[in-house]
Amino acid sequence: MKETIKVLISQEEVDARIKKLGEKISKDYEGKEIHLICVLKGGVFFMCELAKHITIPVSLDFMSVASYGDEKSSSGIVKITKDLDENLEGKDVLVVEDIIDSGRTLSHLLELLQNRKPKSMRLCTLLDKPDRRICEVAVDYIGFEIPDEFVIGYGLDYAQKYRNLPYIGVVCSEA
Repeated sequence: MKETIKVLISQEEVDARIKKLGEKISKDYEGKEIHLICVLKGGVFFMCELAKHITIPVSLDFMSVASYGDEKSSSGIVKITKDLDENLEGKDVLVVEDIIDSGRTLSHLLELLQNRKPKSMRLCTLLDKPDRRICEVAVDYIGFEIPDEFVIGYGLDYAQKYRNLPYIGVVCSEA
């Protein structure tokens, strides 16, 4: 079976939107420093590009989490597999995600991070799938709202492939 990729959001659209998000974040945090937290692995492509378009001082940190449950859905209970390197207390924090769908794992993760006493905490995502939402999550910065399709590219993968695509696409199987 051969796979083809249908482009959902072009590279030019992604680049332009990330630039606008960087401008908005820079304006909202003017006169401050911001601590970006990337949820690995998918979010790293987005966070690195976003950071290039933020004009205020930024620091970066990374965290990796696993969510346990049955094979078809996340339990929303988060196990930290790579924790942050820096303390969050008193910092203006922006959590950067590649995609938000059910919101279960992210909701739990944000609660864990809030307990670390940041001065403020906001959420930025490249892609938002509100039709899949099970847990409400307040998203402050959204790149694109997308339909309930399995997407790849810009950090998002299908069987560990396609993360490196500079656009957002959908894998289509051909017989």
